[in-house]
Amino acid sequence: MTQVDTAETGRRGAGRRDAGSGTWRRRIHGVARAALRPGPWKRGRVLAALALLLGLVLLLHAEIPNRIGNLGSLVETFLPWFGLFVPVLLAGALWRRSASAVAALLLPVTAWLTLFGGLLVDKSHPGGDLTVAEQNVGADNPDPARTARDLAASGADLLALVELTPQALGTYEKRLAKTYPYHTVQGTVGLWSKLPLSDTRPIDIVDYGPLADTKPVDTKMPSNRALRTAVATERGPLAVYVAHLGSVRVMPRGGFWTGSRDNGAQVLGRAVAAERNERVVLLGDLNGTMDDRAFAGITSQLRSAQDVAGNGFGFTWPARFPVARIDQILTRGVKPESSRVLPATGSDHLPVAADIAW
Repeated sequence: MTQVDTAETGRRGAGRRDAGSGTWRRRIHGVARAALRPGPWKRGRVLAALALLLGLVLLLHAEIPNRIGNLGSLVETFLPWFGLFVPVLLAGALWRRSASAVAALLLPVTAWLTLFGGLLVDKSHPGGDLTVAEQNVGADNPDPARTARDLAASGADLLALVELTPQALGTYEKRLAKTYPYHTVQGTVGLWSKLPLSDTRPIDIVDYGPLADTKPVDTKMPSNRALRTAVATERGPLAVYVAHLGSVRVMPRGGFWTGSRDNGAQVLGRAVAAERNERVVLLGDLNGTMDDRAFAGITSQLRSAQDVAGNGFGFTWPARFPVARIDQILTRGVKPESSRVLPATGSDHLPVAADIAW
């Protein structure tokens, strides 16, 4: 073997040794990195914590205090929408490959389905003795004649309208007179009926909210916002309440302002509690959802037709993209067979209707 061959053989041997040592170093580094990298149950701890927090908010929303800016009522107003955080957190958990975050999401999913899963099932039944409907027709409604025409075509036996202005009242009375021979108006609320009415009286609910006096002079509203009347049916009298509770606002200072609404809810709850007729229907824009603790005095006595016989969440406001059901049909002593949201009529609220049976 020549000297050149010996040198070449030496270089090849050194190269193999270098390659071998480099491979081992890479393996050692890979093992070290794997040892230091957190496993699937240790990754995504922040996501897991957020998922648990979301679940606790859904489960314990009634425990969120109202002392600071009415935070509890604000959360409860939009409680169904908290479910949208679940797919966001799930996407983050899959991206991080975090088993702990995926497991933690079981809590908010279970809580949300417990609270709202029943609304995803159609609980309506055919039939009913009476059809009732309600709409906030809107003080700024540009076409009250169209609204009246659409509502008259809904087939409702009882039609409750709230936020009636003096300027538009004549239009509604004229357009609804043929379909509804009986009606009563007390302030800004009214009931049109195919059946006789009696024992009608106003309920003293006044909006003293921060924007109560900010409407233009030509749209100033009467002060009364609720009424009670009795409808003569073949099965006996039906007590009907129509109400438009005070507005709520998210204020720059003070948070979620609900003072006027909450005061009206208490007055209305006391009126229903004093009602001697066992059959009661409440129709109105209550400016809040029935998940809100502010309505405990009402929901302890009446049940929501949407919860009993609806299909879906039944959001009614705002009409273009509804995010909350603040227009309500509540009953006692009668059975809701179906509940639904009607098509838009030109108002900023969607109308609601329900079929009820004795």
